[in-house]
Amino acid sequence: MKYVIVIPDGCADEPQELFGGKTPLQAARTPHMDRIAQIGLVGRSNNVPASLTPASDVATLSLFGYDPEVVYTGRAPLEAAAMGVRLGQGDWAIRCNLVNVGDCLMRDFTAGHISTEEARELIAALRTAWGDKVHCGMTGMPIPIELHAGVQYRHLLVCRDPRREQSPLFDGTTRTQPPHDIPDRPVVDHLPIGSGGDHLRDLMERSKSVLADHPVNRARIAAGKKPATQVWLWGQGSAPTLRPFAELHHKRGAIISAVDLVRGVGILLGWTRIDVAGATGYLDTDYAAKGRAGIAALADHDLVCVHVEAPDEASHEGKADEKVKALERIDEHIVGPLLAALPAHGEWRILVSPDHRTPLRTRAHSHGAVPFALAGTGIRSLGQATYDEVVAVQSEVSFERGHELMAMLLG
Repeated sequence: MKYVIVIPDGCADEPQELFGGKTPLQAARTPHMDRIAQIGLVGRSNNVPASLTPASDVATLSLFGYDPEVVYTGRAPLEAAAMGVRLGQGDWAIRCNLVNVGDCLMRDFTAGHISTEEARELIAALRTAWGDKVHCGMTGMPIPIELHAGVQYRHLLVCRDPRREQSPLFDGTTRTQPPHDIPDRPVVDHLPIGSGGDHLRDLMERSKSVLADHPVNRARIAAGKKPATQVWLWGQGSAPTLRPFAELHHKRGAIISAVDLVRGVGILLGWTRIDVAGATGYLDTDYAAKGRAGIAALADHDLVCVHVEAPDEASHEGKADEKVKALERIDEHIVGPLLAALPAHGEWRILVSPDHRTPLRTRAHSHGAVPFALAGTGIRSLGQATYDEVVAVQSEVSFERGHELMAMLLG
């Protein structure tokens, strides 16, 4: 049996006045997703427990069949895995965004979609300015730190504990806020708090003077682009322990994504990471190249997952038309070709599901069930006509614990 998962990240939404009261999924022309609904079924799953922050880290673990309330330790450790950064006992990883803050408001959590090349220069300058240690106020102990450059605005800070035990920088009281969930809101209300909050806020504050007059930012301003005004630290966590997917299900998996977080989850599960030229993690990603990579991966993998960030990015930017376009491109260039290729491999199943909800109204992730469509060998049709939120709400198939959906996919 061959299995495919397609994740249109954050596509679940609310009715839009712009679309005559339809959601983006309803407004988009998605004949292949609708075909999956017609020959299979549409249901809903709640991928983010109420006790956890709604985000792709938690929701992706659920989609892949792991209970996040049991295995989740934080977002940044998952991205560390994708970047090849190993965490030892007592080490902590923290997500480090380059952002644009103006008039004390979070103006752009991507720093104007800064390029990877520009970002690497800024991260290098911060690495020099910060040095390789931060002093813990509670013990006075110097804690080694590492700053790792990632892709575009997404980077990683690692705090190493030389004693290899629980780092004195953090405990269960430390709280941070994803910058993409506070668009155009006062940042002062969302700064890190708790045991490690002082240290994270200090590094964030120190970043401002380093970036203020950097040549990269001067050039961006001259070109009419937003500069990176500071870093935003969040998503802290220690190394997770996840049983390999092959050990649990005896299936060999592959992950195709331009986002380190999703790649990292796949890597920690033991899946093959497949990088695709032209995959950007943004609206301009090469959808067709991802579709081709997914088809090729079916030859030597039991399960292939293709993740597309574009619908989520469109929601964060409040671009309803772009969200619809992204869904149509996913349908045409990824879902359609995979659906056509699967029968040549014998028995097959395909699942289309977002990880979480990202309403255009709030431009932020939210709790709540998301619609999924599942079809293939052994899946009985429920006679549903389309794949969208309305059909999902009316469906008899529902998973309050989203991680249980994987058992249905694998049968």
